[in-house]
Amino acid sequence: MKLFISAIMAIFVSGLISAQDTPPIAFVGGMLVDGYEAEPIHRATVLVEGNKIVAVGPMDKVVLPEGTVKIDVSGRTIMPGLIDAHVHVDLIGHGDYDRYYKFLGGLERLDEVMPIAAKQMLRAGVTSAIDLGTPFNILSLREKIRKGDIPGPRLQVSGPWITRVYYGGVPDEYQVIIKSPEEGAEAVRDLIAKGSDVIKTWVGLTEEDYNAIVEEAHKAGVKVHAHLYRPDAMQAAINAGVDIFQHVGSGKNPRYADSLINDIAHRNIPIVQTISHRIWVYPATVAFPERLYDPVHKRDMPADIYAEMLASFENFHRQPYFDEIGRETRNAEANADQFVKGGAVIGVGTDAASPLNFHTDAMWFEMKALTDIGMTPLQVISAATQTNARIMGKSAELGTIEPGKLADIIIIDGNPLADINAMKHVDIVMKDGQVWYPDPTEDEGLKRVGKRF
Repeated sequence: MKLFISAIMAIFVSGLISAQDTPPIAFVGGMLVDGYEAEPIHRATVLVEGNKIVAVGPMDKVVLPEGTVKIDVSGRTIMPGLIDAHVHVDLIGHGDYDRYYKFLGGLERLDEVMPIAAKQMLRAGVTSAIDLGTPFNILSLREKIRKGDIPGPRLQVSGPWITRVYYGGVPDEYQVIIKSPEEGAEAVRDLIAKGSDVIKTWVGLTEEDYNAIVEEAHKAGVKVHAHLYRPDAMQAAINAGVDIFQHVGSGKNPRYADSLINDIAHRNIPIVQTISHRIWVYPATVAFPERLYDPVHKRDMPADIYAEMLASFENFHRQPYFDEIGRETRNAEANADQFVKGGAVIGVGTDAASPLNFHTDAMWFEMKALTDIGMTPLQVISAATQTNARIMGKSAELGTIEPGKLADIIIIDGNPLADINAMKHVDIVMKDGQVWYPDPTEDEGLKRVGKRF
């Protein structure tokens, strides 16, 4: 990676200069894909002051203030930071859940793996994410990220999920088991009081449960995300006013009725398919198992965690997570595109880091899968930025590159509009006005303006 930077003035001298004294930063010369489904701006400039975008346009139209640090991104793409609408910060891609949690001692070592996941997401260009199902240990991580103590995306978190079905594959702290709608409402109040930004529901709930959960969450201005596969559960969630449907259309189930898809599409309920986490990731790993040995994991992880992760991949086709991969793949050929063709609102979420689905590449895998089933690269990029900002309830701050928005910007080495696989190559990440870069560089300007992962 060659980064050509003209630094007009030195900044962060001895780390003592305050944020207010930091000069403006401009990304200059790249193709701008701004998050809307609109034509890109070529040879663009994006000007950032503090943590806000203040000007956007062609190079010859944007006037840079004196003292601006100019970052030359010619030949590359400027776009909004990605938003992942379904992650698990407690996971790192280990091959088997039961074995993973036993190795960690339940929650004992979560504080070791969560910062690894957070850093890997940010390095992959994910500047914001919704975590759907991590115990409240995540609140400490969220606070450290907010303070800038560790690199990571800004997080909305659900904390434990609400269900009637006990899941024995995870520690008890991951779930709240209810037996009645009244207990569902009580669980919502308790979760919000403890720090949940959103509510996640899991399986086994009745329509009355959904009604009570949604009503209580909406009283507090909190959205409800539902883990859904079965048509009857989806209809109950529709009737109750659940805000976001997670996993539906991932290809695991047989085709849904056109009337059900049409109803969801007309109600503008966002669909987060998590389409790649088994059906695309598994064959990609069979074809190229070397991806399991990416040296970035060895660098990021303590030696014993890395060794355990590698050991979990032995005969990964026999792991319970993939025991129906043949049927699921066949179903996907018939149904993976149904929500796209049905005109539903499509968000982008990865279910990272479920088995083999690493935070380092989960987002581009998901974006590639969505193009494979019929979305254009521009539609997928807009879904992963602008639409996902709406899902987060953060459209006023995130999701597009325009004046007044938070400075969440990524630089891609290549043209993702021509080939979405260019999303693998994230050169620079700016989150909330702070520049991060993933690789060594000899450029002194970048070293002054940014931080290395």
